[in-house]
Amino acid sequence: MNKHLSYLITAAIITSCSTNPYKKSEKEYSTKLKSLQVEMAVKKPEPLPAVDKVVISIDSAYSKQLYTFKDSIFKIGSTQLNNGIQTEWISTVNFNLRKPNFIIIHHTAQDSVQQTINTFTKEFTQVSAHYIIADDGHVIQMLNDYLRAWHAGAGSWGKNTDINSASIGIELDNNGIEPFSEAQITSLMALLSKLKKDYNIPPQNIIGHSDIAPTRKKDPSAQFPWKVLAENGFGIWKDDILPLAPFDFNPELALRIIGYDTKNYNAAITAFKLHYMPQEVNAVLDQNTINTIYSIYLKQ
Repeated sequence: MNKHLSYLITAAIITSCSTNPYKKSEKEYSTKLKSLQVEMAVKKPEPLPAVDKVVISIDSAYSKQLYTFKDSIFKIGSTQLNNGIQTEWISTVNFNLRKPNFIIIHHTAQDSVQQTINTFTKEFTQVSAHYIIADDGHVIQMLNDYLRAWHAGAGSWGKNTDINSASIGIELDNNGIEPFSEAQITSLMALLSKLKKDYNIPPQNIIGHSDIAPTRKKDPSAQFPWKVLAENGFGIWKDDILPLAPFDFNPELALRIIGYDTKNYNAAITAFKLHYMPQEVNAVLDQNTINTIYSIYLKQ
């Protein structure tokens, strides 16, 4: 009996001292997390093509906010599910940060860059963006591209109903009435060039706030030069000579395929025309509008 008990004790000691078979992967997992945390916390200015000066300004509260993510991403313990099952943690070594797939362009509808910065650095406003571009072309970054800004609000594009989680938000200092300056658009295209390259964002996914929220938003305004952007590879544009839509062409279905939410059909038509027909922003669905929808539909 004593001999048998001795065997059991010895086995227990050996088991308790055995090497964790996943120790190596867990170590690599932790190392990668630390490097990603450093990447998310980068606050250094980055040069953009065709822009002389780029200043990145980040509020000191930014670093504090990062710690709320640190507690979550470094958690590797087990979790009990509501059916009583306890999850087991085994670290993978194959992962990275999620990359944005959309760029949403806004105008601030405020009086100055400083006013917008104040809005984005006050917690009670619950709104932010990754970048602000001033009228003189000055670029301010307020959030790392890999993190989720609160710029889109309720809206959708195609089947994506959480635009904030999949996008980068760019705010242009503009009250919604005045024209956008050449310096501002030049800096915007320089920034878009970098972001498009960094994250392999397709041209079709560079859109406006009004595109994703047609019932709520009108930005960027009809003054925004979407055609100029599309000519430089940032977005798409209608053909100079519009193709004639087939007799059985369904413009509502086409708008949905492009990405618009057509539950409010008139709002979707108006948002489409704000983007592609800014000279006549209304809900009139005439043949010219149908042909324009068809032209954009063919580019999807």
